[in-house]
Amino acid sequence: MNITEFAAYAGVSKAAVSRYFNGGYLSEEKRARIEAAAAATGYRPSLQAQMLRTRRTRQVLVILPKLSSESCARMVEGISAILEESGYQLLLINTANDSSKEIAALNLLQQNTVDGVILIATIFTPEHRTILSSLRLPVVILGQEYPGFCSVSHDDRGAARAATAHMLAKGRRRPGFLGVTMKDLAAGLNRRRGFEDALKEAGLVPSPKRANIAAFNMEAGYEQAGSLLAREGDLDCLFCATDSIAIGALQYCRSHGIRVPEDLMLAAVGDSEAGRVAYVPLTSVQLHYRMAGRLAAQMLLERLAQPHAQPQSRVLDFVLRPRASTGDDASGEDIWAT
Repeated sequence: MNITEFAAYAGVSKAAVSRYFNGGYLSEEKRARIEAAAAATGYRPSLQAQMLRTRRTRQVLVILPKLSSESCARMVEGISAILEESGYQLLLINTANDSSKEIAALNLLQQNTVDGVILIATIFTPEHRTILSSLRLPVVILGQEYPGFCSVSHDDRGAARAATAHMLAKGRRRPGFLGVTMKDLAAGLNRRRGFEDALKEAGLVPSPKRANIAAFNMEAGYEQAGSLLAREGDLDCLFCATDSIAIGALQYCRSHGIRVPEDLMLAAVGDSEAGRVAYVPLTSVQLHYRMAGRLAAQMLLERLAQPHAQPQSRVLDFVLRPRASTGDDASGEDIWAT
């Protein structure tokens, strides 16, 4: 059945059918007729014909650094919800925290196989800038601020400051830090700065000896916590840049007889399910990952509608979730809420 035959069956014009399937305005009466006709006949417009007519693929590429990451999964859920509502398909490329794979994925976009891209970013290199500047399609950066491009990010500095300040407010005065590479401006540099902000506000001097850098996983958290505590055994609280690192540190404490929170308080950023159900529930800062994904998708759709609009940037707030790892009672919390 072609569009002419379907329009006749539905008792509307071809233009009305086209507007319906492309998200345009229609009266409720015509919309109801087309919906009923589509349900009865199974009619769907040819994707190839739509692409030729509109020069749109109705596809969006999402490049993410880690497929198994809970934060990335939440962001993708938010992106997917908005894109599906607007009739777009989502394509995923997992780069496994390899910047060269990000570059390769961005190079593919020179072929215009998608309408736009959302890059869940970690580390930017000069190659990123070169390729992103050469693309002729909308790009939204998610998770980092990036000058000249639309972006949705979190207040990582404020989040780290709040988590650290919470432990210091309970009388702890020998804080340690487990972070990630400073090349990652959000999770690395900004969270390190937030940690140091809290120390300075409490009249403490940050010490490089009381800081280690870990990879983004529990094993690295375990190893680096052990290295740090062997070197600086008098620490009484520990801020971790991510929940995964903190959970690794928590396991190190468990296996080495370090009581949490009596001997060592722990706090992190991420508010993961794993942290909430750990043997000592983890105090962590909730970042609004799903909302960030939704906003990034909405921003991309707005750029598709208005390609020459000025880039916009959104920075989302956070919520501190105190739990037992800092000596707080969260027994009434719904641990499955996200």
